[in-house]
Amino acid sequence: MVLFGLVSSLFDILIFGILLVVFSASENEFRTGWFIESLTALEVAGEFRPNLVLLDIGLPGIDGYEVAKRLRHEPDLSSVVLVAMTGYGTEADKQLSKDAGFDHHLV
Repeated sequence: MVLFGLVSSLFDILIFGILLVVFSASENEFRTGWFIESLTALEVAGEFRPNLVLLDIGLPGIDGYEVAKRLRHEPDLSSVVLVAMTGYGTEADKQLSKDAGFDHHLV
C-alpha cells in the first residue's frame, strides 16, 4: 500500500498520522509521503505512484479540487483512490468533490 497525503492543517496531519499507524500495522508493504504544497505533491505523485491519496480541499494556491482533476488526467494515476478530507460538508461541496474525481468525501 502506498499512501500519499496532501494536507494543509495540523488537524489533517494528526488524522494522517492516525491512518499511518492503522495501515502500518498490516502485513502489507507500506510506504507514505505527505505534502503541504500542491505543486510539489503533483510533481512527486507520478514518481510515488500511490494507491490512496488523502487530499484536503482547502489548500493554499491550487485547491484540492484542481489537484484531484490533475491527478485524474495523469495516466499512471487515473485509477488511484482519492479521498477528500475536508471541513466542507454541504451537498454542493460533495458534488464538487465528485465532479473533480474524488472517490470519497470525508468531513
